[in-house]
Amino acid sequence: MSKGTINVSVDNIFPLIKKFLYSDHEIFLRELISNATDATLKMKHLANIGEADGVEYGNPKIEVRLDKENKQLRIIDQGIGMTKDEVEKYINEIAFSGAEEFIEKYKDKNGKDAGIIGHFGLGFYSAFMVAEKVEIITKSFKDESAMHWVCDGSPEFTLEKADKKERGTEIILHIAEDSTEFLEENRISELLVKYNKFMPIPIKFGTRTETLPKPEDAKEEDAAPTKEVDNIINNPNPAWTKQPTELEDKDYSSFYRELYPMQFEEPLFNIHLNVDYPFNLTGILYFPKMTNDMSVQKDKIQLYQNQVFVTDNVEGIVPEFLTMLRGVIDSPDIPLNVSRSYLQADGAVKKISSYITRKVADKLKSLFNSDREGFEKKWNDIKIVIEYGMLTEDKFFEKAQDFALYPTVEDTFYTISELKEKIKTTQTDKEGNLVVLYASNKEEQHSYIEAAKDKGYEILLLDSPIVAHLFQKLEGGDDKISFVRVDSDHIENLIKKDDEQISKLSDEEKEALKTYLDSLIPKEKFSVQLEALDSNSNPFIITEPEFMRRMKDMQKTGGGGGMFGMGNFPEMYNLIINTNHALVTDILQTKTAKKKERLVNQALDLARLSKNLLKGEELSAFIKRSYEMIK
Repeated sequence: MSKGTINVSVDNIFPLIKKFLYSDHEIFLRELISNATDATLKMKHLANIGEADGVEYGNPKIEVRLDKENKQLRIIDQGIGMTKDEVEKYINEIAFSGAEEFIEKYKDKNGKDAGIIGHFGLGFYSAFMVAEKVEIITKSFKDESAMHWVCDGSPEFTLEKADKKERGTEIILHIAEDSTEFLEENRISELLVKYNKFMPIPIKFGTRTETLPKPEDAKEEDAAPTKEVDNIINNPNPAWTKQPTELEDKDYSSFYRELYPMQFEEPLFNIHLNVDYPFNLTGILYFPKMTNDMSVQKDKIQLYQNQVFVTDNVEGIVPEFLTMLRGVIDSPDIPLNVSRSYLQADGAVKKISSYITRKVADKLKSLFNSDREGFEKKWNDIKIVIEYGMLTEDKFFEKAQDFALYPTVEDTFYTISELKEKIKTTQTDKEGNLVVLYASNKEEQHSYIEAAKDKGYEILLLDSPIVAHLFQKLEGGDDKISFVRVDSDHIENLIKKDDEQISKLSDEEKEALKTYLDSLIPKEKFSVQLEALDSNSNPFIITEPEFMRRMKDMQKTGGGGGMFGMGNFPEMYNLIINTNHALVTDILQTKTAKKKERLVNQALDLARLSKNLLKGEELSAFIKRSYEMIK
C-alpha cells in the first residue's frame, strides 16, 4: 500500500470544493455519472478502433446503489477503468485533465474526437461536497492489477491493490451527516431523472416488477406472472440524437410527451436542429400553443451537454424570444458550470444563438410556403413568439417579412407586402402616406370598425400585448406608413383626404356651443372638439389619440411610454362634436336648460357606451334616464 498527498496548490482544497466550487451540492451525482459515462464511451471507442485487444465492449450499464444502513452511495461503471499510474495522474494530480491526452492519442481517421469530452478531475472531487470519505475501486481494461484508492477529505490518500476482477470503476461515497438527504431513494431517483434522463449509457437504479402476459391456458382469476427487472431510469437514445430522416411525426410527438408528461396539448410543430460546423449542436424545439402572457411561458427549454442536463434557464444561449418555446438543445461547446454573464459574452454561444434564430426563421418560412392555410390557422397560437422576435432580433425581423401575418377583422390574412398592395389605392392620405387601420378588440371597437368598413377600408385585428412596440419598429423602417387604431379619431380624420366637409353652423353658433359644452362636460376627462363631419356620422364621438394610447400600451409591457411617464397619466379622451348632425343643432336651439343638459348627457353617454367607457353607477343612471325619456 502506498500513501501520499494529493497534488493541490492549497493546504486543503476540500472545504473550498464543498463551499464554493458549485452552488448546488446535488450536482455531485451528475458529475460522477458523467465521468462513468465518459469512461464507458472511451471503452466503446477503443474497442471500435481496435485498441483494446481481447476486450469485448458488450452491453455495459452504469449502476447506482444505495445502502442507507451503512450510509453509502455507490456509482459503478463497466468502462475503461484505471491503472495505478492513471489513478496517480487523473485522481491525485487534481489540476490535470486526462481528456486532452486521450483524445490526441485516439483521434479517429477524420480527426474528430468522437464526442469524447469527459475527464476525471474537479468533477470527481465534487463528491466531497456530500461525502466524508470517498473510495475508488478500479480495474483497467489493460492487463494490470485493480487498485483501491481512499481519501477522507484531507489532502492525504491511500492507494493499494484490490481484488476486483471485472473492468470498470466503482465510486463509494460515505455520505456525511449534513448530506443524509442523499441516502433517500426518492431523492436519488429525482436527481437521476433530472440530470441523467437521457444519458447515452443505460443507468440502473434498483429493480422494478414487470408484469408478463398470461399463458394461453391461464384462468381468468389467475394473477398475471411477474418478474424482477433492472430499473433503467434513462432513455439512452433520445430523439434529438437521431437524424431527422430517421424520425416520423409520431416520434416527435412521443418525445414531446416524454419531455413534458404533464402537458396534454400536442405541440403545433417542431424544428429539428442538427449542425456540426462551426460548432456542434443538436436539439428539437417545439412550438406549443401560446397565450398573450409571455411571463408564464419561459424556462421550458432544457439545455444538455452530451446528453447531460445542465439547466432549463437558457437565456443567453437561446434568443430571448425563443425562450417561450419548449424542447431540448444539446451542445458540447457549452460549458457545464459557468456564469450566465460568461455565456452571454462567449463567441461560440453567440454563434449558437444566431444559428437557432436562422433555423427557426427558415422553418417558419418553409411552413408558410408549403401550407399557407395551415399556417394561418396556427397564427394566433404562435404570433406572440414571432412578433416578439421581430421586435428584438433584427435578423429575424428581416426574414419574418416573408411569413409574418396581419389578420383582418374579416379573418383574412396578409403579409406586409400583400397588405400594402391591397390598401394602397384606398388608404393613402393626401400626403401620400399609407395608413394601416387596426382594431384590438372587435366587440369594444365595433362601431368604429363598422364606420371604417363603410368607407371601404381594410381593418386589421392586432391584439397581442406588444404590437404597439412593433408598430414603432415598422414605422421606423418606412416613413411612408403609419398604423392607426380605428378609435383614435373620427373616420374622416383617420385617413385625411382632400375633400373637407362644410359646417352647417356659423362661427358664432360654434363658439356658443363650445362655451356651453365646456361648462357642462368635465375637462379632466374630455377635450371637446367641434368638427364638420358627414351628417350621417354620430353626433358625439369619443376618440383617444394614437400617440397617447400607444405610449400607454407600451408602458404596460415595458419601454416606450415609461420614458414619458405615460403610465401615470389620467384617462383622457377627445370628444368630437359633429356640427352637421341634426341633434347638435337641436341642442344648440333648445331653450329649456334642463332639457338641453339632458340631451347633452344622453348623447355623451351613448358615445361613452360605444367606447365601452360607461360602467357601474353611471351606466345605471344612463339606463334610468333613457327609460324616462321614452315614457
